[in-house]
Amino acid sequence: MNTFEIKEDFLLNGKPFKILSGAIHYFRVDSADWYHSLYNLKALGFNTVETYVPWNLHEPKKGDFHFEGILDLEHFLSIAEELGLYAIVRPSPYICAEWEFGGFPAWLLNEGTRIRTNETVYLNHVADYYDVLIKKIVPHQLTNGGNILMIQIENEYGSYGEEKDYLRSIRDLMLDRGITVPFFTSDGPWRATLRAGSMIDEDILVTGNFGSKAEENFSSMEAFFNEHGKKWPLMCMEFWDGWFNRWKEPIVQRDAKELAEAIKEVVLRGSINLYMFHGGTNFGFMNGCSARGVIDLPQITSYDYGAPLDEQGNPTEKYYAIQTMIHETFPDIQQMEPLTKDTMEMKDIPLIDKVSLFSTLDTISQSVKMKYPETMEMLGQNTGYILYRTSIKKDAEHERLRVIDGRDRSQLFLNQKLQATQYQTEIGEDIIVPMPQEDNQLDILIENMGRVNYGHKLLADTQKKGIRTGVMADLHFITDWNQYCLPLESCEKVDFSKEWHPNQPSFYRYEVTLDEVEDSFIDLSKFGKGVVFVNQTNIGRFWEVGPTLSLYIPKSLFKKGNNEIVIFETEGTFQPEIQLVKAPLYKEMKEG
Repeated sequence: MNTFEIKEDFLLNGKPFKILSGAIHYFRVDSADWYHSLYNLKALGFNTVETYVPWNLHEPKKGDFHFEGILDLEHFLSIAEELGLYAIVRPSPYICAEWEFGGFPAWLLNEGTRIRTNETVYLNHVADYYDVLIKKIVPHQLTNGGNILMIQIENEYGSYGEEKDYLRSIRDLMLDRGITVPFFTSDGPWRATLRAGSMIDEDILVTGNFGSKAEENFSSMEAFFNEHGKKWPLMCMEFWDGWFNRWKEPIVQRDAKELAEAIKEVVLRGSINLYMFHGGTNFGFMNGCSARGVIDLPQITSYDYGAPLDEQGNPTEKYYAIQTMIHETFPDIQQMEPLTKDTMEMKDIPLIDKVSLFSTLDTISQSVKMKYPETMEMLGQNTGYILYRTSIKKDAEHERLRVIDGRDRSQLFLNQKLQATQYQTEIGEDIIVPMPQEDNQLDILIENMGRVNYGHKLLADTQKKGIRTGVMADLHFITDWNQYCLPLESCEKVDFSKEWHPNQPSFYRYEVTLDEVEDSFIDLSKFGKGVVFVNQTNIGRFWEVGPTLSLYIPKSLFKKGNNEIVIFETEGTFQPEIQLVKAPLYKEMKEG
């Protein structure tokens, strides 16, 4: 049986071992493509794959666990092992990862607990999750004949807290359930975060996260080790080879040759995990959000990240630059030709049906009647949209309406006509509307654009989505609301036989017959904002503001024969035909 130890070096079967790892998040890559991505990691000459584990996908509702399809962690680990790759697994409750709520399930917001602390209610929920999750991990440990080398306790905790009892509790929950391989923590490489987030006095390996200046950062880590009398191998657990992207901002770029040289600086002195090796896609509503002052800035659907493999999983210029550097630096490492996948195009796919959201609302959601609006979480919904409906009397020719304390994006309709669209910083401002009738229907469509994934706002009440206080007419709160949850995990209950009206949020159904299938990208450059379903799978959000104007569609979502593509669009913009294209589309944007 293989052995892995952490001494002054990493030792595999008693011999020094340099970890050359790449991050592939199984939950961001279609399961049919795992082999492709993992093979390309092995072909680069790397020996290890690293992945986070997202609690919110594995337990979306309390006690309701999922490990099938794209969530089959064990199958992912088995493919890696068959290819000769070791694994680093990061099953901490919090993952960051530019992922919805940093991986926490939204239902925690209803539990009256303080996350990432030694608080009993929170730890009990983690324990229940680990009762199920850790059983999936234990058989794959190196100590049990599998391929897992190390397990992370918490993620960049030094950038959030310093409660050592909490870190010990998470470690003990894992130990009690059978984790026997070495633990580690990962933090920024400077003293404040290392001191706050590490368990160095518990003899738990400390690793650092950075994307450049390896000599400086490793020296800072080494100085911290020396303070505590440790002589450990140096490892960058997240070497940022690119960066994530947000709506309305240009794509972040990094030069391939500069990256290869920066990686060389790391591997000459220590071990590395490329973050990301294959970024993949934030399918559905799983994009995270950056906290910036009073506003949150949601991230885009593509998690391409500028990684060595592009969103589709094909090698980029960065891949080949790293390949050359590895060959020159470590000529004994075996490399292979990487795999590539084809893409297809399909022009002029016709619109078959369309229906307004208001027309089909009762077929896709059941009304919940309450005196005042409730948040998405209180209604048992995690992500997506929620529509609030009530009737208001005419008290004046023009009425002043205000949505008080709502998140994240609000569209207010009076008698099914759009009156105003507001974002976080605008919600609460006056909306002056004409009152044409004695009784008027008021609809407010709220979109959860993504919860923050990093920083102090993880604790903030702003992460509760929907209308959190109420809606005012004149100076009083409006009562008697019908609330429609719209998680839009699929669109199978949409009734296209009902009416469509222009300038309303609507569903548009397109059909295409395919003789052969490959990966593709759907051109959304002439649509406004919304989400796309391919044969009932929600592949993510689009938005005309850019930087991306397309969405990636994995080959496995198509089928030979008839295929259905449904676009839910909220701005009243649609096209009589859509296009599938071979490469992603971008909006020209200027820095700053």
